[in-house]
Amino acid sequence: MTVGLIPGSFDPFHNGHLEIVERAAQIFDEIVVAAIRNPQKSEALFDLDERRDMIAESLSHLENIRIVSIAGLLVNVARDVNATAIVKGLRAISDFESEMQMAQMNRSLSGVETLFLPSSSHYSFIASRLLREVARYGGDVTAFVPGPVAKRLYDKFPEGTS
Repeated sequence: MTVGLIPGSFDPFHNGHLEIVERAAQIFDEIVVAAIRNPQKSEALFDLDERRDMIAESLSHLENIRIVSIAGLLVNVARDVNATAIVKGLRAISDFESEMQMAQMNRSLSGVETLFLPSSSHYSFIASRLLREVARYGGDVTAFVPGPVAKRLYDKFPEGTS
């Protein structure tokens, strides 16, 4: 059985993430989506439980998905879920440099390979950081996030997302 591990902070989960998960779900027997608490990023808008719930609701149409939350080393999670590969979406060439470095470190630490999937041009500009900012200042992000995420953003910022 092949298992793809898709890690990310997913704060919030958006249509670019959704596209990568849907495509990976066609390649692997099982996809494990891992919401990560990333200490290198600013304070999270949604806690891990909220993110896990949003992801589960957004992916309810897929049958071969499992969602976990983690705060440790990704390679340990990869080992725990018997990941065949780590799957990372790439939006632009600028993503490649840091993702390649992480892929090489992960392979060196654990032997787990990383598979890069380029996002479609429809989603290449979407970033969670931008969505948080747009929603915070009253902009409409409903075209960029699944319905369950839009609802939660609206709950956080009632003056935005509509």
